[in-house]
Amino acid sequence: MAAAEEAPIHGDILEAILSHVPLIHLVPICHVSNSWKRAVSSSLAHLRPIKPWLIVLTQSPRASHVTKLHAYDPRSDVWLEIKNHMCPHSSTVRSSHSSLLYTLTPAEFAFSLDALHLNWHHAPSPRVWRTDPIVARVGSRVVVAGGACEFEDDPLAVEMYDVESRAWETCPSMPALLKDSTASSWLSVAVTGEVMHLTEKHSGVTYSFDTVSKKWEGPFDLRPDESVFNCVTGTLGERLMVAGVVGEFGNVRGVKLWEVRGGLGSRMVEVGEMPKEMVWKVMGDSELGSVEVTWIGDFVYARNTSVPEELVACEVVNGVGCEWRSVRNGAVSHGARMVACGGNVCMEDLQRAVMSGTRTFCVKHM
Repeated sequence: MAAAEEAPIHGDILEAILSHVPLIHLVPICHVSNSWKRAVSSSLAHLRPIKPWLIVLTQSPRASHVTKLHAYDPRSDVWLEIKNHMCPHSSTVRSSHSSLLYTLTPAEFAFSLDALHLNWHHAPSPRVWRTDPIVARVGSRVVVAGGACEFEDDPLAVEMYDVESRAWETCPSMPALLKDSTASSWLSVAVTGEVMHLTEKHSGVTYSFDTVSKKWEGPFDLRPDESVFNCVTGTLGERLMVAGVVGEFGNVRGVKLWEVRGGLGSRMVEVGEMPKEMVWKVMGDSELGSVEVTWIGDFVYARNTSVPEELVACEVVNGVGCEWRSVRNGAVSHGARMVACGGNVCMEDLQRAVMSGTRTFCVKHM
């Protein structure tokens, strides 16, 4: 009897199998055949969709040109190291807004906006020299606000760089009420549409800057209630969100998420609360300044810079429920600085990066 031919894998079975394959491994699978490419697309669309990545860059404090780029893929629950990412600078890399990495020197302002943060734009430095500004991407513009050096005349100065015209524009200064907290360590930044929101972390006092009309509005109060003594803002999708620490200094009772509905100054709706055991992992007995929050897509990540081995991730599902998880940090490098931001990665981004031949994605086994 002739040996039975092996039945091909196709249809729902193939799509189900592909739903368990890490996203980075789906890139070569797309090139097997047109039917497999369609199966990948269908699997991602209907069974296990792509989720935004957390991008983490580590940098040696002694030799700033020594950098490594890592990414966490929550869909696949894997960490990857991105090799040969060609970081084009030797100065300190920073992250102010959740979707942007940048460096700032007296001679140059360099920033990365793409999903994987592999490409960098280079621009002249702002007219006002700054050491710790708020930097945020708003549409096709990058806003640099506050954080000016002591010898500058206006510590509240705001400048805006247009990526398309490659030109700087001077804007109205930040409101005077923020004069004692103009640095990024005191302020939280969020962007909705063409508007940048700056929130003073301890008070919740918020001002909004419209990058089209170039006007400031406020103040607004984004502290959810009197029990919150520290809060940061961000966006999940197009929704303006607030993460707040409940309790008091030395006695943290919880961490909650709220959604701002109906515009600034309107009602705030509680979305979820971090499990108690995770609150300790994030807060511990550290100062609040050591906790950093990254917002991307429907995910919010919280990490303690003093305890880098672990971070907490929260996925807001359908805008009403939270799924919390503790994630081991696969980007930890002894003694290295660490900056994090988000990336709305799609298959086209990965295909371009892989096909360029200059980048290699290596899955890290934790």
